[in-house]
Amino acid sequence: MKSDLKGKEMADEERSNFAFPSKFEIGVEQLETMVEEAEDHLAYPSTTNWIDEMNGMEDEEWAMVQRKGNQFVVNDQPFYVNGFNTYWLMVFAADQSTRGKVTDVFKQAASVGLTICRTWAFNDGQWRALQKSPAVYDEEVFKALDFVISEAKKYKIRLILSLTNNWDAYGGKPQYVKWGKEAGLNLTSDDDFFAHPTLKSYYKAHVKTVLNRVNTLTNITYKDDPTVFAWELMNEPRCTSDPSGDKLQEWIQEMAVFVKSVDPKHLVEIGLEGFYGPSTLNRVQYNPNTYAQQVGTDFIRNHQALGVDFASVHIYADSWISQSISDVHLQFTESWIKAHIDDAEKYLGMPVVFAEFGVSTKDPGYNVSFRDTLINTVYKTLLNSTKKGGSGGGSLLWQLFPDGTDYMDDGYAIVLSKSPSTSNIIALHSTRLALFNSKCAWKCKWGCRKKSPLEFLYNDDL
Repeated sequence: MKSDLKGKEMADEERSNFAFPSKFEIGVEQLETMVEEAEDHLAYPSTTNWIDEMNGMEDEEWAMVQRKGNQFVVNDQPFYVNGFNTYWLMVFAADQSTRGKVTDVFKQAASVGLTICRTWAFNDGQWRALQKSPAVYDEEVFKALDFVISEAKKYKIRLILSLTNNWDAYGGKPQYVKWGKEAGLNLTSDDDFFAHPTLKSYYKAHVKTVLNRVNTLTNITYKDDPTVFAWELMNEPRCTSDPSGDKLQEWIQEMAVFVKSVDPKHLVEIGLEGFYGPSTLNRVQYNPNTYAQQVGTDFIRNHQALGVDFASVHIYADSWISQSISDVHLQFTESWIKAHIDDAEKYLGMPVVFAEFGVSTKDPGYNVSFRDTLINTVYKTLLNSTKKGGSGGGSLLWQLFPDGTDYMDDGYAIVLSKSPSTSNIIALHSTRLALFNSKCAWKCKWGCRKKSPLEFLYNDDL
């Protein structure tokens, strides 16, 4: 964005207690019992072995995530996701004294059923840089990214890997422009990143290097690894120097096709915040403010680019509308999600992931109850799409931190061990999605788009 919890003691007991009935004999009473048992488990220390079973993610089935129409699929079964952001994993893994925190965050995320993590596959010209200068890499930092990927797989978590930043944190667009100036290019704006041939060649070289990297721990090339959920072109691209959106659109079209030419197997997304632009003036009413349509992005047009597989949207009412907490934030969040799900279904024919959302503890009026209500609002609005087999593909909290990393907190960090009510909400949502995904795998007599005994999952109040 801007600029431990549970042990393994009950794993075996859970496997025996949470046994699944025959896939072809399942009925209403059995479903209700399963959900009750699943929700009971949330109150106890556990791993997500039972969620793994429901999601059908045994090792031999660790397959590439694909897109089928407006849904994600794994082994041709729907895959709705609950996930999180922890952007600094590679940098922490590069130092032996902090590497354990990477394992901690995956372990804790898995304990509440989270299946996707979004993190940075870049650090341009900064402290502990991955890319020290154009096409010059630090092998030790690359080995740290190898570790992040191999460790995620151990906890059945897939990764969205972002390839650079619009902002100056971890280098990003400003660092590429700085490199260009050092090479003697006549550059006048950070937005030259999107148009200058040399800077575009720097970016493409980075893409090629990362995607073709052979993991030193698993011996699997990144572009062949099912642990990678998707490649993200850039975190929150904006091109304020061209409000028409043409400059950024051309860059997206060029780079999405380029990524696909290097790696046709994985999904690709842009990394956008979701603002509506000049091509859809009938939708700008949903933007959080008038400035949002002047930053060079254009949600529907951008996502119609060839090579883009799913849409990305961020949700920050406390940054975009007002910092002070209010119910207006909740109303905006719900309408923002619904508008983008509608567009993904009607105009794009693809899933949409709400790839960052949260609220800062630094906001005036903040309290845990409001954060829980906001998270619930996101989850419940998405579930209304999920239960219809719709385009609401999932959401990723910003952001999940393990214990002992408070000094990195930007105000949005959630430490599960210190946030029991929030942990329960996350785990319950994971349970519901896992049950929905497994429902489709059971080959029941009702279709995914018809009412089923699982309807009650989505209508109760938390």
